[in-house]
Amino acid sequence: MSRIIAFANQKGGVAKTTSTVSISAALAERDRRVLAIDLDPQGALTYSLGMDPDSLDETVNDVLVRRLPVEKVIASREVDVLPANIDLAGAEAILLAKTGREYALQRALRDVSGAYDYILIDCPPSLGILTINGLTAAEEVLVPLQCEALSHRGVGQLLETVGDIRHFTNPSLEVTGLIPTLYDGRSRHAREVLADVGARYSVRVLEPPVRKSIRFAEATQAGRSILSYAPTHPGAEAYRQLAARLEDPAS
Repeated sequence: MSRIIAFANQKGGVAKTTSTVSISAALAERDRRVLAIDLDPQGALTYSLGMDPDSLDETVNDVLVRRLPVEKVIASREVDVLPANIDLAGAEAILLAKTGREYALQRALRDVSGAYDYILIDCPPSLGILTINGLTAAEEVLVPLQCEALSHRGVGQLLETVGDIRHFTNPSLEVTGLIPTLYDGRSRHAREVLADVGARYSVRVLEPPVRKSIRFAEATQAGRSILSYAPTHPGAEAYRQLAARLEDPAS
């Protein structure tokens, strides 16, 4: 069965999609079978892996709303991708009217979970029904965290939501850890946030922190992961180490 991990943070601009794409690619480098799911109507993960969201006929929206089988929508790129586009924005209202709306993604993944070692879900920057679907379908949550105060504050809100998910829809959901992103080691503020956040929320901070770099934006523009676009870049190596820690927490 797949190990299903949601990447979630209701604050935008924290490299959540970059982390999902990069760890997906790093796990694929380790010969793991990976499905990356774009659960964001903005389609950032879809775009980051070389697809034009606006040109897609069928997306995760059709899986959630029309119950189209996942395997009919999956596209093969560096990893397999369940893509999204702006059509997914309408799914929020439709799902709210459905019974068992929180379980739509979990139900859809049952038929493919045996085909993958990892299913990684890129949740939207909100705490709405799409994120709830991602967290209900997942076994674990990874929280990309920009090392600055506003992002720091949002972690508490997300952990409260995780607590609600455990209570109502997914009692086995675990927070695997925080991924420090956009890190500037020269900034005392960034170092202080990194030192404080793990202890404050009793959550493991995965290392190494991923430093800021224009290379990530360049890779996205090229429709490739940082590991494919700039294999020897420190950011690519950081994500390789993070993927290794996911597979072996003692590494």
